[in-house]
Amino acid sequence: MSQIFEVEYFEGDKLILNMGPQHPSTHGVLRLILTISGENIIDCKPDIGFLHRGVEKLCESLNYVQIPPILERNDYLSPISNALCFVLALEKVGNVEVPRRAKYIRTLLAEISRITSHMIAIGTYGLDLGGALGGGTSVFMRAFRIREFGLALMEEFTGTRFHLNAVQIGGVRYDIPSSEWINKAKKFCEFSEKFIYDELIPLVEKNPTFRARTIGVGVLPPEIAKLYGCSGPVLRGSGIAYDVRKAEPYDAYGELDFKVITQNGCDCYSRWMVRGLEVIESVKIIRQIIDGIPSGPISSRPPLKAPVAFKPPENVEVYARVESPRGEMGAFIVSDNTTKPYRLKLRSPSFSNLSVLPYLVKNVKIPDVIAILGSLDPVFGDVDR
Repeated sequence: MSQIFEVEYFEGDKLILNMGPQHPSTHGVLRLILTISGENIIDCKPDIGFLHRGVEKLCESLNYVQIPPILERNDYLSPISNALCFVLALEKVGNVEVPRRAKYIRTLLAEISRITSHMIAIGTYGLDLGGALGGGTSVFMRAFRIREFGLALMEEFTGTRFHLNAVQIGGVRYDIPSSEWINKAKKFCEFSEKFIYDELIPLVEKNPTFRARTIGVGVLPPEIAKLYGCSGPVLRGSGIAYDVRKAEPYDAYGELDFKVITQNGCDCYSRWMVRGLEVIESVKIIRQIIDGIPSGPISSRPPLKAPVAFKPPENVEVYARVESPRGEMGAFIVSDNTTKPYRLKLRSPSFSNLSVLPYLVKNVKIPDVIAILGSLDPVFGDVDR
């Protein structure tokens, strides 16, 4: 059904209400089957799969070199995270060396992508809450201005704004374009930091509407967050300082100084605030890379014009993970002594984070469903795959 809300049937004093699958605040094609009594939510059953494309099965028919750009279409707000976890798994199983400069470039692109992704979450959340941030579109437009700056940087770096296709087995395809690009990256950091510190946080602290809609709403206790396998800002918003970049450092993260942001409110406000403050940490990482990137090659394998087939050992199982803007993104690969994977299984953070939604929305009001769902920041290419 394409209606925003549709009454399905009555049962005593209960009402079954369809929300979606094309509701403007579901951040994608999600259908929520809500059981309500008055305005209170009694039960919620998420109905997913409207964006399913069978990408895991598709990858079994492609060789390893062809797969990374396909995976970038899953979490389309942070494409590099999808490709990177897959490539890290292959490099682990094949004992592929990655030049240090390539590791820094991967980390640089990943953190620019993290900022652009968080700007989507920050900017659209005010719209989800009926213009509770800055009277409608002001924060949305300012956040998207930062996002556009970041996308322009990546376009200059790789030739494309969105699906970068920059990560390859053994390194990256593109080097830093010029010193002018570095100066633009510094400006991007400056604008992002200024937006968070000088505009966003002061606005939120003085905005009673936003605070009333988010503080104490959608409370997720730490033990429940762990039970459901939540990760990323959803988990850290419940006070758990777990971040793959620190727990199992990959690429250049082990050489860089940054903090794992947590908030202890366990509510919508805390999850939203974690994303805002993580932008500051990403800025710190980008500045460290710009100031200290090592020289050397950008790949241990031939360049794009002459790709070489990759063939890992037979009957090897390997798992690698990264910290995407939404949490732990993982790739599990089973090889069979060919140039194609026997099995590929993806661990998507949006799927695990969305699974806690029925717990969060019980006994809340209908408008709170929108606030809670937006605080989870799901991407449905990532959920459905």
